[in-house]
Amino acid sequence: MAERRVKVESEVGLHARPAAMFVEAASKASGEATVAKGDGAPVSAKSILAVMGLDVRHGDEITIRVDGEDAGTVLDRLAEIAGAA
Repeated sequence: MAERRVKVESEVGLHARPAAMFVEAASKASGEATVAKGDGAPVSAKSILAVMGLDVRHGDEITIRVDGEDAGTVLDRLAEIAGAA
């Protein structure tokens, strides 16, 4: 399992287009992919409703976890999307 904490730099947080890009990238993981806001409970990073339900805003810190053979690559892409300005 790969894990990373990321500060969300996108002005709109993980809403609308960034959330769709995040879920699309997470869906490419061969294993489970989750995201949690702060110290909250993790949700599936492969579900647009779950990701948008976290209400992640600019400046929030999230924890991304990815399982599977491609975990490092998928995690890098998710962190890039979430941290994008």
